Amino acid sequence: MNRKIAGVGVGFLYFYVHFVTEILCFFVLSRYVGTNTDFWAYYLFFDMLAFVPQGVIGYVSDRFPKIPFGAVGFALMAAAIFIQTAVPNPYVSLAVLCIGNACTHIDGAEATLRTSRGSLTPSAIFVSGGAFGILTGHLISMDPLPWWVFVLLAASAVPFTILGEMCRRDSDRKSPVPCAPFDLAKKTAAPVGAIIAMVFIIATRGYMAYGIPMSWKNTVWETIAILAVMGVGKALGGVFADLFGARKVAVISAAAALPFLLFGNKLVAVSLFGVMLFSMTMSITLAALVSVLKKRPGLAFGLTTIGLFIGTAPVFFFKFTSFAANCIMISVLTAVCILLTLAVMRKDGDPNE
Repeated sequence: MNRKIAGVGVGFLYFYVHFVTEILCFFVLSRYVGTNTDFWAYYLFFDMLAFVPQGVIGYVSDRFPKIPFGAVGFALMAAAIFIQTAVPNPYVSLAVLCIGNACTHIDGAEATLRTSRGSLTPSAIFVSGGAFGILTGHLISMDPLPWWVFVLLAASAVPFTILGEMCRRDSDRKSPVPCAPFDLAKKTAAPVGAIIAMVFIIATRGYMAYGIPMSWKNTVWETIAILAVMGVGKALGGVFADLFGARKVAVISAAAALPFLLFGNKLVAVSLFGVMLFSMTMSITLAALVSVLKKRPGLAFGLTTIGLFIGTAPVFFFKFTSFAANCIMISVLTAVCILLTLAVMRKDGDPNE
């Protein structure tokens, strides 16, 4: 029990790390883009270079755990903040920023997964910090704050990563395979098939997120509400999975979200509740991947971000504009995700399945 409590503590350490990471990234992005939607290429570039390399960085982190990826990541992001003021070409600072972002994400995933003793709550808390960082980064980008303020902000998170890495190494010493307690995948499921199914679910839900009908979203505060609710949903997904069972929560939250998403087009509270339910599967799909890749949690996390990029990249080029088409798409894809979840994840409480 004490080790699980310690794992939750690591989750809160990395909540702050993730929070600061996204503040830095979206401060820079918002400064470049502003309100000009024609600059969507910056966001596409950012998603590609921040998400896709996490698979490689995660694999390297699994193999070489002594590399302090958290500190490296914040050093790179601090450098990107300075480069933004000194180099005219925006893609230079964005590239440095993206790699720093990828490093801190992998560091957080490794620490929270390896110290959690099979609990989903620590990684869910870690992941949820990003939503709050994104909205904070957008908000403060409207103020003319000097670049050194953000360098100090990056520095403030480094002690958190150092402490987290110490906890990770302690856990690695005590257990030959720290992620062995993760056991959500069916024993009869082929490992490669389970991995493909989980990545497909992540990509599908990443794409679905952009099709949710929200004609009510017109103000900054409504956007803030969406991001905050997403953060809460991601955290609750891990907590509820630990309390009631991962497969049960994954299926129920996906199915229950559907009517709220479809009928909340003009109803703020209804739509936000659906978004919260929709967000709860994030940590569960990650834990399912780790259940297959017990010795490679960094790679497992990297696969989730690759899946997100695969799902969100098409949105930059094509979107359903019809309300009816969006509703049909969300309904069909939700059904597919539920069926794949049932096919790959074992029944809660049945380790022999």
